[in-house]
Amino acid sequence: MVSALARIIVVLVTIAVLAVLAWPQFFGLQNAWVVAHAVSLRGLAVIVAVALVALLAVLLLLVRPLRGTTALLMVLLVLFGAVNTGILLHRGIGAGSVSAAETDAEADASITVLSWNTLGDEPGAENIAALAIAEGADVITLPETTEETGVLIAEAMRAAGRPMWVHTLAFDLISKARSTTLLISPDLGDYTVTSAEGSGPPGNTNVLPTVVAAPADGDGPTIIAVHAVAPIQWEMSNWRSDLDWLAEECSSAADSNVIMAGDFNATLDHFAGHADTGSDQLGGCRDAALSAGSAAVGTWPTWAPRLLGSPIDHVLATPNWRVDEMRVIGTEDGAGSDHRPIVATLSPAPA
Repeated sequence: MVSALARIIVVLVTIAVLAVLAWPQFFGLQNAWVVAHAVSLRGLAVIVAVALVALLAVLLLLVRPLRGTTALLMVLLVLFGAVNTGILLHRGIGAGSVSAAETDAEADASITVLSWNTLGDEPGAENIAALAIAEGADVITLPETTEETGVLIAEAMRAAGRPMWVHTLAFDLISKARSTTLLISPDLGDYTVTSAEGSGPPGNTNVLPTVVAAPADGDGPTIIAVHAVAPIQWEMSNWRSDLDWLAEECSSAADSNVIMAGDFNATLDHFAGHADTGSDQLGGCRDAALSAGSAAVGTWPTWAPRLLGSPIDHVLATPNWRVDEMRVIGTEDGAGSDHRPIVATLSPAPA
């Protein structure tokens, strides 16, 4: 039979593993390989914990000598599931509405941001333009979208009375994933791309392009269309560097007036350690979904239920912007991309 020492080791190892997976920030492991992947799927972790409790319940009935250890492991798994459930509920699984603009002036000053990783133009320009028009988007950030598609989107929107300027940055023309397109309404003024065409800090993210556009006259927010590399084993260093660079961009922009949106390939857990103050933010930017109570809704992959997916697509802004709404759009799951689009409406925060 299993010795008492072996049982103690199993329990201690289980406690350590569950503690790290529940709150890796405490141990500084949120950006470590394997842990980074596991913590990005908190909804799935709850399901796995429930399944393991069910299996251990069978073991509890069948193996009498191990009942004490089995019961303790069940309690640990229940606590782990409860902690993850609490975190998900705190971050929000709701529709994402906060408040509407109270005056016409506030409504006129608000900015609606649509972001969608299109998996290399897969939904098509017509579908993307239709969604942008339906949502009243003023800013559209499109990781993995080529300039050609961006121009077609702008043409379709112009025909509908919603003209847009197109800014595309491509590291190469071999893979569509190496292009990011940003569309900005002329109503926001003229914008100039300031991010470098070459990859890597200090001018850009390392592997996939991020578009940084600054207002030509200095009046208005710096707008950043984000695409950080995924934290796969051989890209971990680049992924961490991408998050560092994005945090710096959000903290160092002129007058700290920034709106950034796109595919961060990171959840709020991974943002830990990159905040200027507090937590659950990147540099000086706050997550719109957290403010709107929708930060636990998964944006990737589209084949997974919304609460079992990973919320890795974000809209973030500096504190001078108030979040009116932030939603994950679930109607485009069959459009061809593996990411769900997101939309947020931001208004200038009261002084």
